[in-house]
Amino acid sequence: MGKPRERRESGEQDLFRACLDQILNMNHELVRLARSIDWPVLEARFGEVYCDGPGMPPLPTRLMAGLAILKHTFNLSDEALCERWIENPYFQYLCGEEFFRHELPFDRSSMTRWRQRMGEERIAALLQESLAVALLPRHLCSPRKGPEV
Repeated sequence: MGKPRERRESGEQDLFRACLDQILNMNHELVRLARSIDWPVLEARFGEVYCDGPGMPPLPTRLMAGLAILKHTFNLSDEALCERWIENPYFQYLCGEEFFRHELPFDRSSMTRWRQRMGEERIAALLQESLAVALLPRHLCSPRKGPEV
């Protein structure tokens, strides 16, 4: 099994659909989290567990890491996570999608296999890193101002 083919979409794949970054609130906490995570570093770290060989290429690291972050952040089962992922463009954006998808780009069982391949230590490190990034002062929501009197 080879290393994951990371998605590097250009926005030119579909002239008639709007990119998620054009329709989402870019101040939403999941968008800010997605933009603050160093995805190439995670791709390199998680890519270490793969070796070149025959078989289906693995799913993109950002997709699988994003799913792990969402699962633990919102305390969701795999089934509930998949249901919400289909409905939620912010979930999809965090996982690296450029356009909104109406179907899962993976089989639900691949989430279990990915977690087993990564191991508890790597998953815990991923969650700690995403939590640390989310708690940085510049990523926190600023308090809303009340009406001016």
